[in-house]
Amino acid sequence: MLPPDRQPVIIAARRTPVCRTNGALRSLRAHELLAPVLRELLAATGAAPGSVADVVIGNAVGGGGNVARLALLEAGLPVSVPGITVDRQCGSGLDAVVLASSVVAAGGNPLYLAGGVESTSTAPLRAYRNDDGGPEFYARAQFVPAGFGDPDMGVAAENVAREFGVSRERQDAFALRSHRLALAARDAGVFDAELVPLDTGAGTACADDGPRRGLNAAVLARFPAAFVDGGTVTAGNSCFDADAASAVVITSLQRARNLGAGDGLLVLGSGTAGVDPQLLGVGAAAAARDVLSAAGVSGGQVDLVEFNEAFASQTLACLDQVGIDAERANLDGGALALGHAYGASGAVLVTRLLAQARRAGTPASLALAMISSAGGMGTAALLEYQRL
Repeated sequence: MLPPDRQPVIIAARRTPVCRTNGALRSLRAHELLAPVLRELLAATGAAPGSVADVVIGNAVGGGGNVARLALLEAGLPVSVPGITVDRQCGSGLDAVVLASSVVAAGGNPLYLAGGVESTSTAPLRAYRNDDGGPEFYARAQFVPAGFGDPDMGVAAENVAREFGVSRERQDAFALRSHRLALAARDAGVFDAELVPLDTGAGTACADDGPRRGLNAAVLARFPAAFVDGGTVTAGNSCFDADAASAVVITSLQRARNLGAGDGLLVLGSGTAGVDPQLLGVGAAAAARDVLSAAGVSGGQVDLVEFNEAFASQTLACLDQVGIDAERANLDGGALALGHAYGASGAVLVTRLLAQARRAGTPASLALAMISSAGGMGTAALLEYQRL
């Protein structure tokens, strides 16, 4: 562990409900999703708004213009607080947390707000400019040069299923597990303490709207292949797009103690790796192996695991490669049930891990956040729950 003035620790984490695109949060733009989360984090820790060194926010499909700065001012932080927006596509939210932790480790006892946000409902339409000056709209950005192959996400998920032998039956069973766990957690109020309700103008959004109560194995078996003829990846074992924001307070262990924080997640290590873009879904496994190896820890020694379930195929393939039993991951369900809010999803993983660690209450328990990104990349962070 680093000295107390350089050891990064996450002392608070919050998120909005994760809601389907064009659902309950459709009227809120990205900064309007994030600002209430930032306000709640400051209230939860008692940190003075002007003491924030920077606000580091991940975002993947927004309109640009530095949503971090826009949101922090919307939240009422003083103009003296800067903001920076980072983009590593799906990994953006976790990368924002990793970036902030790296700066804390450099020293100086700073305090950061870090996380991610995505409003897929209000994301701008994108277009290239034709020779005549007119727009040519496109659905997504190019992630790698054409010579590397640039598969759509669903096609890449099929590539992973085939390459690593992840069967349709196993994918469907994992998807059903995710929905059932998320429903049980929501019904039991497990998410309540981490959620920031949002005023949408038409009411209050205070719960995730994705988990499907009527889903069962027979229903999942009827879904056709969604991306490749004769394939195994379906709408049932894939995530859906969502709107959400999530962020954390990260500072040095010394400053956390000065703030009176009683516990938190120490950041023991983090890293990002690249893989074949045709198998982009396994980027998280490469990053996690590197991080665990550097810490001298095996997958089996990790107590809590949160992996972004963009597709069941990639989730299972990554967990297999890292040596983590799938039944030990995402104990309250994951993105297959809750939805994938791109730039926010990596921060949601950390928020979930802090909540789970506090619920378990076991000091020195290890936690691992993992997420794969478009273009063939992955980010992972190894954390440790401790009383401070």
